[in-house]
Amino acid sequence: MQTPKLIRPTLLSMAILSSMAWATGASAALVPPKGYDAPIEKMKTGDHNFSCEAIPKPYTDKLVFRSKYEGSDKARATLNAVSEEAFRDATKDITTLERGVSKVVMQYMRDGRPEQLDCALNMMTTWAKADALESREFNHTGKSMRKWALGSMSSAYLRLKFSESHPLANRQQDAKIIETWFSKLADQVVSDWSNLPLEKINNHSYWAAWSVMATAVATNRQDLFDWAVKEYKVAANQVDKDGFLPNEMKRRQRALSYHNYALPPLAMIASFAQANGVDLRPENNGALKRLG
Repeated sequence: MQTPKLIRPTLLSMAILSSMAWATGASAALVPPKGYDAPIEKMKTGDHNFSCEAIPKPYTDKLVFRSKYEGSDKARATLNAVSEEAFRDATKDITTLERGVSKVVMQYMRDGRPEQLDCALNMMTTWAKADALESREFNHTGKSMRKWALGSMSSAYLRLKFSESHPLANRQQDAKIIETWFSKLADQVVSDWSNLPLEKINNHSYWAAWSVMATAVATNRQDLFDWAVKEYKVAANQVDKDGFLPNEMKRRQRALSYHNYALPPLAMIASFAQANGVDLRPENNGALKRLG
């Protein structure tokens, strides 16, 4: 008995099914490593003393700040107490925001109180609606503040977005506002830190790449993911055979501390890449392991 033609598999139909399966895999949503999906520890409903602190004024001015190493030589290793104080005063609202977001998200993931979620989302949406931190007038310290703030906020936001408790399920409008803002900031960070000469690529570039990687996953943008991976590879190929970064060695007495500071963003990028099927550990003969 012949198989009816209507159900007989053909090379064409199998090819179509194969291509559909490939396309589905290729377009899989970006995800963070395990741990970011952790549920809220305990939904507390009793009395509490949580109070959302006042939201700092959104920073919309030009991102031009004094450096704490102002006046130092090429090693950039001597602190300037006066300029450091001026820097901290000028950037107080930015640091208050990023620390506040991280703190309240952590509290929410522990306690699950709606007031905590409201607080965290309100902080971010307030700054997002003001187009904060988007200025294209900046110096090196200013663009550094932008990527630090983005990395801090987006990594905290990931815990809300990917938690198996789904705290954003009924907050999609807030999520859209925040992710649109993060996306714009990430585009600017990419512009800020792209195409630098190798002698200028150091821990700042690594932290910029981390902020873009975290945002890539938060916003499901493959282009940002690819840029962060590319920057990681540049960094990995700066690590010498002894596990040192020549550009951090230039910092003389601060070389050790800056080597330690350069490691976390690279480790996090590698972890996020691996969660999405990209193994960066072998790059430059296991550079990350040598650096660590």
